[in-house]
Formats: sequence, C-alpha cells, structure tokens
Amino acid sequence: MQQKSKASEAALLVSIDFGDADYRESLEELRLLAETAGVRTLATVEARRIRPDAALFAGSGKVQEIAEMVERMEIPLVIFNHDLSPAQMRNLSAALNTRVIDRTMLILDIFAQRAQSHEGKVQVELAQLKYLATRLVGLNTDMGQQKFAVGARGPGETQLELDRRKLDKRVHLLKERLEKLKAQRDVQRRSRNRSGVFSASIVGYTNAGKSTLFNRLTKANVYVADQLFATLDTTSRKMFSEGEGEIVLSDTVGFIRHLPHSLVAAFRSTLEETVQADLLLHVVDASNPNRDDQISEVNKVLAEIEAGDIPQLLVLNKVDLTDMPPGVQRDDYGRICRVFLSAKSGAGLDGLRLALSEARDAKLASEQIENKIKQARNEPWD
Repeated sequence: MQQKSKASEAALLVSIDFGDADYRESLEELRLLAETAGVRTLATVEARRIRPDAALFAGSGKVQEIAEMVERMEIPLVIFNHDLSPAQMRNLSAALNTRVIDRTMLILDIFAQRAQSHEGKVQVELAQLKYLATRLVGLNTDMGQQKFAVGARGPGETQLELDRRKLDKRVHLLKERLEKLKAQRDVQRRSRNRSGVFSASIVGYTNAGKSTLFNRLTKANVYVADQLFATLDTTSRKMFSEGEGEIVLSDTVGFIRHLPHSLVAAFRSTLEETVQADLLLHVVDASNPNRDDQISEVNKVLAEIEAGDIPQLLVLNKVDLTDMPPGVQRDDYGRICRVFLSAKSGAGLDGLRLALSEARDAKLASEQIENKIKQARNEPWD
C-alpha cells in the first residue's frame, strides 16, 4: 500500500545548540521530519547559545543572518528545531518576512498528512487546535492561500478565523467524539478480555520497523515506509501459530524525542490499546548507534500514558545491518527478555514466536493459580 507524496516545498532549517547531549541526533531528526513532510532542505543554520533569546529565540545577530539568507535565496519557509512561544513566532515572522514554524508544528503537519482513520483525524485536529489557539493572532493573513503548505494543513483558513468562543466549541465537540470512539474501543476490549485472548502491543521509536514486524507476524498489509511516523492509527490483528493459540497483536504510533505533549494527550485514547496489553514488544533499531537513548525516550512516553509497568520484551530489529546474530537472550529466571531478529528478512522470527508463546503460557498459568486461590477462599472450612 503506497501513499502519494505531496509536492515538495523548500525550507531553511534553524537549530540552536544549548549544550544538550542529544543535539546532533535532534538535528538529524529535524532533517528527517522535514523530508517526511515533503520539505526540501535548502540550507541549515546552526548557532550556540546558553539560553534562548526571549524575543527572537536565536538572538538578533543570528536572525539578521537568517533574514539575509531568506531574502537572497527567496526562501518561503523557515523551520526551527525547537518549540517557539507565540510571541517569538510572531517576532520571527516579522523579522524574516517569511513563514516560520517550529518543530511541534512540523510534527503536527506530518500527522495531518498521515492520519487515515476517523479517530486519527479527530485526534490530530484536536491537537492542532489546542496548539493554534494561542497563535491565532499574528499568523499569516494569507494562510488560506497556503492551505497545502507545510504547517498549514488540517483546520485550514476558516478554522483559523474562528473566534475564541467558536474554537472552544469545536474543541469540545472533538473531545466528545473521541469519548464516543473510546467507549466503542472499550467495549471491544472488554469483549476480548472476557474471551481470555492474550494481547501484545508493538511499541518503539519511530522508524524502528514496527509495521514491518507487524505485517510479518499477522500477514497484514499496513503501510510501511522508511520515514518517520509512517503509522499513526493503531491496527489490531489476530495471529495464529502452532502451539501459541490465539494472540491479538496491535501496531501503534511511533515515538520520538520531544514528542509534543498535545499529541500524546490527543492520542491517549488510541494508545490505551498499549496500556491494556498483556505484553509490550518494544522494537528497537539495533543498527542505530543511539538506540539506548531511543529506548529511554520510548519508556518516558510509556510512563506518561501509564504503561510503564506493563511487561516488556525488547525486540532488537534490523540485525541484518549489524554483526548481531538472530536469536534470543534469557534473564536469570529463564525468561526470554531480548529477541534479535530482522523483520525485513524474517531471520529470528521463530525466537519471537517462542517468546510470545511462553509469555502467553505464563499468563494462563498465573490466571489458573489466581482462580484456585479465589476458589479456596470461597470454600467452607471443614
């Protein structure tokens, strides 16, 4: 299944180094985010500062340098690798005489492009409106003419022109829709739980290969691309394998460092599939030198959505790009704690199937013990 790419738009990227250890990785992610959004990077401007400038974030000297580049190269868009305050965004737009968006707005734009299900679209619009609510004043008045430009998708011109009362009303309506969709999902989940079906959710950093693994295990055909946020909508499928019985597997949205809080909040209803899982398959790109940092970032978001205590199985994917052999690693209790595989080639998938089978059997054994304890407590004493 392919998705048609949007017409390419050109932009200048701006990144300020405040001494953070992950600065280089964050800048590379910005380039990948821009590419995913259909943006062609014309140039990248970097600078070092101790702290952001209150008015212009980058400081007047650096902004003047950027303004000269914008004018000389006729650059239509400047993307900052940071969250800008409403005042900073207005000041920068005026000083640079071009459109300015920040990292959050870029991610929101990608989500607006990628959301396919009704629930996903509602969640994205809700996140966009909450973000734009504080930025309505001072946004470009010709936004309607640029509604297919990066940073301007989603609510569009008429939505941006709504007064505060109407905007609040729209946000309230979207929240109500999400609650109804959540209720439908809860009914489906309760029905599944009553049937005793073992459930596992695939989580991990964006572009770690989650959807490729999901397709391998379930014979599904969800969209796969070597891009950030290729998957937004949670997809659940049943998988059957000899000795495993039935398992419901769910593919979820990927995480990223500095993921906008508004998106985590808006997608909470979808991510609840993760919270309710019996097991999390934490997929990691084994070939990425920053994989430990990515694992940490994913665990932060899992904690935020109250899924930090769910049992995890670490799945190191893309071992075909490393010197790691496919296989499994067990902990001191004999349980499989790590699986090394390649979702692309299929090497090591038997180890993951074995791990799922053992996890399911362990859950069933635990439930049987709990039921016996409950029965014993209800039996009368002789």
